[in-house]
Amino acid sequence: MKLHEYQSKQIFAKYGVSIPRGRVVTTAGEVKHLAEELGNRVVIKAQVLVGGRGKAGGIRLAKTAKEAEELATHILGMELKGLPVRKILVDEAVSITKEIYLGITNDRTARKPVIMASSAGGVDIEEVAARTPEKIVKVHIDPLLGLREYQARDLALAIDLPRNLWRSFSDVAAGLWNAYVACDATLAEINPLVITNEQRLLALDGKMVVDDNALPRHPELNEMRDMDVEDEAEVEARKYGLSYISLDGEIGCMVNGAGLAMATMDIIKLSGGEPANFLDIGGGASAEKVAAALRIILADSKVKAVLFNIFGGITRCDEVARGILTALKEVNTQVPMVVRLVGTNAEEGRRLLAEANMATAETLLEAAQKAVAIAKGA
Repeated sequence: MKLHEYQSKQIFAKYGVSIPRGRVVTTAGEVKHLAEELGNRVVIKAQVLVGGRGKAGGIRLAKTAKEAEELATHILGMELKGLPVRKILVDEAVSITKEIYLGITNDRTARKPVIMASSAGGVDIEEVAARTPEKIVKVHIDPLLGLREYQARDLALAIDLPRNLWRSFSDVAAGLWNAYVACDATLAEINPLVITNEQRLLALDGKMVVDDNALPRHPELNEMRDMDVEDEAEVEARKYGLSYISLDGEIGCMVNGAGLAMATMDIIKLSGGEPANFLDIGGGASAEKVAAALRIILADSKVKAVLFNIFGGITRCDEVARGILTALKEVNTQVPMVVRLVGTNAEEGRRLLAEANMATAETLLEAAQKAVAIAKGA
């Protein structure tokens, strides 16, 4: 789950990271008074979960309270990359001497978090990594020990930070790490972290991505979810405890088990097709859950065929078959389907589907080839 800039910065501030004075608002009428309160020179920032807001006109500097109100009116009427701007952050403008990048994420290869810093802040870190990777300094963090002060000092030295700011930088890095751990984040990023004319370190922008699997123990973070950026099908899937990701292909997939789902998608591609989704119904799926999954798949207008690949262990094949038949009673569809059932109660499941005149297959490869042929109109 992605958090907005203002939400991320509020969390960072809770852990001791300095941020500009400011407030998020939803109407232009609030901006004029707020700008006067902040000293007239303010930055108006669209709060949408997309990159490149500045290039798209979603971040503007206002020199007067009146100009701030005008800019806020304009930005609140915008759409950025298809997303409506419903909130804006009004921050005090600060004088900047230098911009730095600082972020923490997971390094799956090293099996550790990694903290990264760069003297080339203020631009996309991906662009820096592609063009000048030597400008990004990385230090892995032992998850049992946490970020050590000497590691933060090493980063400060490596990015040529003035020595008088090393202590402040260590405090910012520690605050970012504490926020990252406390929120079960997969990314915590400050870009830019600026040096002001007064020689202060200030987090001008912030970004956090929280692990969805940890949200049950963070209800306060779950309430921050922005539904505008959520795929409707993924939102619906989450209600039923389904793991669903929408893709661009034409063959809908329903599988039990993430690894089996990945293998199914690979074999569809090997057979000349493209999967329309990743969907793992999980172990022990009930007929109701299967029916919900099928409704979600069939709601995608790109789907020309549906492939079911069920290995019956914890999940009973007859329950899956009943779920499919239940969904077909609720959803009027002409989309053809191919079913492969193997394992617990597979014979009963195949019998139920055969009575409904549904195509079945003995092997995954056979099922994938049938689904691809159907999707291509063979």
